Amino acid sequence: MNPQEFLKKLETEIKILKLSPYTLRNYLDFNKRLLIHSKKQPDEINEDDIKNFIVDQMYNKSSSSNILFLSAIRFAYTNILDKDPTSRVKRPKNQKKLPIVLSKQEIQQLFEGTTTKKSRLILEFLYSSGLRVSEIVNLKPNDLDLIENTGWVREGKGGKDRMFILSQKLSKKLEKFINKNKDWQCLFSQNKPLTTRNIQKIVQKATQRANLNKDVHPHTLRHSFATHLLDSGVDIRKIQELLGHSNISTTMIYTHVSTEELKKIRNPLDNL
Repeated sequence: MNPQEFLKKLETEIKILKLSPYTLRNYLDFNKRLLIHSKKQPDEINEDDIKNFIVDQMYNKSSSSNILFLSAIRFAYTNILDKDPTSRVKRPKNQKKLPIVLSKQEIQQLFEGTTTKKSRLILEFLYSSGLRVSEIVNLKPNDLDLIENTGWVREGKGGKDRMFILSQKLSKKLEKFINKNKDWQCLFSQNKPLTTRNIQKIVQKATQRANLNKDVHPHTLRHSFATHLLDSGVDIRKIQELLGHSNISTTMIYTHVSTEELKKIRNPLDNL
């Protein structure tokens, strides 16, 4: 089996399982890069090829990137060639970095850094809903219930449907936007979905114009949504549902970022 056939089979396996576009892109990319780096046919790849790739191409990358690479290779070879060349490769410990969160003032600055009404609407939607950027680009107008200020993600991460919330003032803006673009197939694009890269560029430009000295990405608005809900006293289980986390431990990271409850603690020195 040559590399092209191997990658085509891999794409088929991923699509059959309805994995996310993010997974499809990364799994194909990592497997293609490994084959190019090793200069071997797929059935010739072994443990040493994988270790050499990690040292040459992944040494300065984060632990999560290394883990993603190994997952991509393991998925491909177990599903297509019925072997696992990663089985004896040790996984690095996943670094548990706290997410970057914007203050409410910084969120407002970011909105004001946009140059078009549509760009601002997209950023307000990201923050108001807490959705992943890959979920927003696939939304259809009929996924929204603007009377109830809610919407539905269809087949989100893990193939699950879930409800999300919207602010009342955003719902009014969306109603006008949808009525103005009645022939659009997707919420924010006419025919085919926007790419996640499109939205990343909008966030990057708005960050620069707002002079925010933080590493801001679309996911930063999701982190900020969750943290601000926790700050306002929303139950962590409800936040878990809104974010679509299958495990509460994933949501618990926001308890380390939220500071409002910590500020309420009376310092022991003040009790002397």
